[in-house]
Amino acid sequence: MPISVMIKPSSSACNMKCEYCFYASLADKRDEAFKGMMSNETAKNIISSALEYANSTDVVFTFQGGEPLLRGKEFFENFIKTEKLLNKKNSRITNCIQTNATLIDEEWCAFFKENNILVGVSLDGDRELNSYRVYKDDSETFDDVLSAIELLKKHNVQFNILSVLTSRLAQNFRKAYRFFKSLGLSYMQFIPCLKAFDEAESIYAMSVDDYVTYLKSGYKLYYNDNMRGQSISIRQFDNYRLLMQGRPAEQCGMNGFCSEQFVVEGDGSVYPCDFYCINEYYLGNINELSFAQMHDSEIFRRFVKSSYTIPEKCTQCTYLRICRGGGCKRNNLSTDYCKSYKEFFKNIVCF
Repeated sequence: MPISVMIKPSSSACNMKCEYCFYASLADKRDEAFKGMMSNETAKNIISSALEYANSTDVVFTFQGGEPLLRGKEFFENFIKTEKLLNKKNSRITNCIQTNATLIDEEWCAFFKENNILVGVSLDGDRELNSYRVYKDDSETFDDVLSAIELLKKHNVQFNILSVLTSRLAQNFRKAYRFFKSLGLSYMQFIPCLKAFDEAESIYAMSVDDYVTYLKSGYKLYYNDNMRGQSISIRQFDNYRLLMQGRPAEQCGMNGFCSEQFVVEGDGSVYPCDFYCINEYYLGNINELSFAQMHDSEIFRRFVKSSYTIPEKCTQCTYLRICRGGGCKRNNLSTDYCKSYKEFFKNIVCF
């Protein structure tokens, strides 16, 4: 069975302090916020168990943080080497890294290119829109990220842009979109900013009206450019088009239920979702249990099963086949965007 594993090789450690960082607030709710830098032994156990689980089918490893590149090139070089050594059944392995890009240099780019690693670069737009993303001394990161993007282009590394969809970005989406296009960037993903579990209000998370503004203006820009022959990918809209064609979405949550995946922290602790890396959803440790064993655990089964229940109000909704109950259950827990989706879908001309 195919398997997707998100790996946090440097746990929650980061060289930045983004104002809206959900993982920092999430980690603070655990017994240990920082779970240590991942050892090569733990990495080997992850690879071995994933390949055993996949049994010759696809394996996707996504490195995230914190900031994953803090773990250093040697760790990643060893990881790739171990993959090749243990992949006896010839699974198709895909490696991805999501990074703030401030540590990227020529050597990192050469490594990404040589090993065909897809890189996700976090950037929220131009200098002003990116101002929530700062170093620990409050200095801006914008110029360093743009320098890294130029290096990735120079080395022909495959990469895309990951933006946190805050209230401010939603209200200024056209500005962000045009900025990305001016840099020749055509693969984008906009991830809704989440309120913390115990947070009723947030100056960063979108209101219902903010989300409507993003959905309408974003889709119009995306649709018009693609109709003009400019190939632009915005992951959320790409997936809506798949759903309208009667095909399954590839993005987690957009089919109306949680995808089965595993998230492994620095010490080998495993959880069923990046948004739920807290004590309540601890599945076990990869140094002691296999992914197959954790998949069969009551906690894992209950977590996935809970996502199949959609609100009663959704059952007769005209837009259920594309909205799927609002998608990601963690997004729905943060804010109920039902009105946003209805307003958006009724105004779409065509897909």
